Amino acid sequence: MIDWIAFDADDTLWRNEEFYLDGRAKFFQILEQYDLCPEQIKEFDRFEVENIQYFGYGVMSFILSMIELAVDLTEERVHPADIRRIIQLGKDMLTHEVVVFKGVKELLESLSADYPLMMITKGDLFHQQRKYKASGLSGFFSSLEVVSEKDRSVYKEILDRHQIQPDRFLMIGNSLRSDILPVLELGGWAVHLANHPTWSHEDDPLQDSFPDRYLEVEGIPLVYPSLLGAGLVEG
Repeated sequence: MIDWIAFDADDTLWRNEEFYLDGRAKFFQILEQYDLCPEQIKEFDRFEVENIQYFGYGVMSFILSMIELAVDLTEERVHPADIRRIIQLGKDMLTHEVVVFKGVKELLESLSADYPLMMITKGDLFHQQRKYKASGLSGFFSSLEVVSEKDRSVYKEILDRHQIQPDRFLMIGNSLRSDILPVLELGGWAVHLANHPTWSHEDDPLQDSFPDRYLEVEGIPLVYPSLLGAGLVEG
């Protein structure tokens, strides 16, 4: 029934959101000395989302949004040393250890024995490629796709290029907005990792029209049993 199985990367195969939350908290600490009210500092959420159209996803966009907000909120009083601290936050995020979730290697070993695997991830090309290599998981994958957005048209282009029929394609990920809904809309299959961390921007409601091609599991260790139970893979 399935010819190809694809995985999201960040917060699906390895930890990611926690590093953004830590960077965000350190950024707020930097701004505290400028006597800004908490409501002003929380403007960062809006800045970050609005800047996606200019800078895309990933650490570089995250840090540029921090610098822009610091300049705006302080009315250009932010000290160059604090700009340097923000830039260092980005460097730390770009070079942190890649921490793979428990059970990922075992799952990939089981699936890659019978199916070609693909990784589809969005963000900074250099950063995603670094994490891909540092994760120790690259040997399980037949293809890596680093994209600027994960919507229906992007998935269609990937499937067309690899000559994959949508109804023979399965996507596994933590984001309903990026990993699940576009694939279901194309006629593919999807597994949502409900208990994996997700950026709030990635939470979209799931429509009721896809229950026959959609599975929800709590985490990576339950993916393989769920696929077997649904008859999507062979044991």
